[in-house]
Amino acid sequence: MTRVVLSIGSNLGDRLAHLRSVVAALGPRVTAVSSVYSTPPWGGVPQQDYLNAVLVAEDPALEPSDWLRLGQELEQAAGRVREVRWGARTLDVDVVWAERRRRDVRVVVRSLDPVLTLPHPQAHNRAFVLVPWLEVDPDAELAVAGAARSLREWLSALDSDEVAGVRRTELTLGWTP
Repeated sequence: MTRVVLSIGSNLGDRLAHLRSVVAALGPRVTAVSSVYSTPPWGGVPQQDYLNAVLVAEDPALEPSDWLRLGQELEQAAGRVREVRWGARTLDVDVVWAERRRRDVRVVVRSLDPVLTLPHPQAHNRAFVLVPWLEVDPDAELAVAGAARSLREWLSALDSDEVAGVRRTELTLGWTP
């Protein structure tokens, strides 16, 4: 079985509908959904704010590369166009972290493949990923360059203004456990 943490975001079109489309498409595979957060754009390209959330999902038949493919299919269905790195987008689905479970053994997936690097190489630097992830998995740890730290520790290392810019909204993704 593979368990993944997916970071989803949108800042073009009906942002909330784009995020909800991911939850709907994954259906019963979704095991946790964060609140929806409004966040400033990351990466230095001028654009409007994003709506972001984090999902946790499981499927015994999917490998991390399958989750990536599925995320890209959902992006395409939402009309995602890749023109500018870190530019505006209708939908962004990132596989942030993955683990495989075999019987009672849990193994965090590590990959240096440039197509799917795991854990996501910038997750520890992005408050818009860490804040909602912490909400759905308060005990989560993230290893970067061999150093595992709690999400709270990674957040405390970020600029306080960046963390404060991740604002919880009253919007929901329509998921109930």
